Amino acid sequence: MTEPDKRRRILDAAVKVFAQYGFYNSKVSQVAKEAGVADGTIYLYFKNKEDILIQVFIDSMDEILRRQEEAQEGLEDPVEKLRVFAETHFLSVAESRALAEVITVELRQSSKFMRSTDMKPFGRYLGMIAKIIEEGQDAGAFTRTLSPRLTARAIFGAIDELALEWAMGKRQSSLSDTCAHTTELFLTGLQTRPTSTPSSGGKP
Repeated sequence: MTEPDKRRRILDAAVKVFAQYGFYNSKVSQVAKEAGVADGTIYLYFKNKEDILIQVFIDSMDEILRRQEEAQEGLEDPVEKLRVFAETHFLSVAESRALAEVITVELRQSSKFMRSTDMKPFGRYLGMIAKIIEEGQDAGAFTRTLSPRLTARAIFGAIDELALEWAMGKRQSSLSDTCAHTTELFLTGLQTRPTSTPSSGGKP
């Protein structure tokens, strides 16, 4: 087994163990057993259990960024870009409930992760959303009264919360409906719009 393969097996095993037992209740020895390696082998690749968790996040973000870049390739319409972004995110979440649970639940309980300054992948992810908003503003499709940076965080917060619902098995609607609902919320908002009335042809 090559070194990259062994590292990958450890991370995949960690996802299963963390999702099953919870991060704080999990032991490095359980991860090693699931990966089929000796306990000491874990420390050749990772400093400790929290380091494994952080690497799971970084690797996952790198993969979803790659998917988002591929999905966005060739798209011109900012509205369509936003829809595809949300769809790609939800599809990635749906692939592995265990990984989704670790990313959305267990990471939030790690104080080391929350203090970590190595958040470049997450920054790039938010940057992709912000760029879509800016393009939409330049095209006249999105209002200029909103900050692209703050809007990007709001959009991510919404899709991340719904991803959490999926990870916890509390699905209330299909994946496509969830995606459509999320994009509709940000594209049209909550306010009702006045309906246009037919022209009276100049009659009172």
